[in-house]
Amino acid sequence: MAVRKRVGRGRSQNYSRKRGRGVLRAAVKTIIAGVVVAALVVGVTNIIVIASVKGRIVTADEAAAIAGDKGKFHCAEVLGAAVRNGNPSAILAERLDTGMELVKNGATDILLFSGDNGTNEYNEVAAMKKYALANGDGYGVGEDNIYLDYAGFSTYDSMYRLRDVFDTKRAVVVTQRYHLYRALYIADRLGIEAYGVAAASRTSGQFQRDVREIFARTKDFFYVLTNQSPKYLGDTIDLVYPAER
Repeated sequence: MAVRKRVGRGRSQNYSRKRGRGVLRAAVKTIIAGVVVAALVVGVTNIIVIASVKGRIVTADEAAAIAGDKGKFHCAEVLGAAVRNGNPSAILAERLDTGMELVKNGATDILLFSGDNGTNEYNEVAAMKKYALANGDGYGVGEDNIYLDYAGFSTYDSMYRLRDVFDTKRAVVVTQRYHLYRALYIADRLGIEAYGVAAASRTSGQFQRDVREIFARTKDFFYVLTNQSPKYLGDTIDLVYPAER
């Protein structure tokens, strides 16, 4: 009897170990399948976003030529980026210089600065305006050319508000090339005729920005697909030149 009991316990233990290994294998397979599906989703959405709008990225001179053929763009929307001690970061300064170039070459008369002013201590658009007024003489840019969007908390919010708050149907979007694909894709799906002009890029930290952008494109692909609302909307603001205060 004692021998039979030991054999019975051995079989039970072997069965438990095999069952445990089977559960583990199934869990690993599920995780691998999930990773593969996620990678496919991210890859496919990035391909769609980039391929569908890459032909709409133009130079500042090409934007001016389009404006000459079809009329000036309603505005050039300059998308915000980090500010430090009330001053634009280098990457944001490049965007502002490019936006002002579009006024200088006749592509548009209006600059719309869209950025994050989520707290009293952090205000991207105020820094953008300060920079433009300090450096705008050489571009013919002054108070009359500038409007501010204080609730551009994300690229998606900026483009949505461009359409629904600032009532814009034709625009030039200004940011770095890696970021333009997403901005133009959102604009296109929202029914805005938008072209992009790429500001100069800074190589420092670009790898991290590229990685972040891969996932941001996928996020905004589904935001557009499901017609998400921005954090804030508000009353319509007419973009006219000279700017009304």
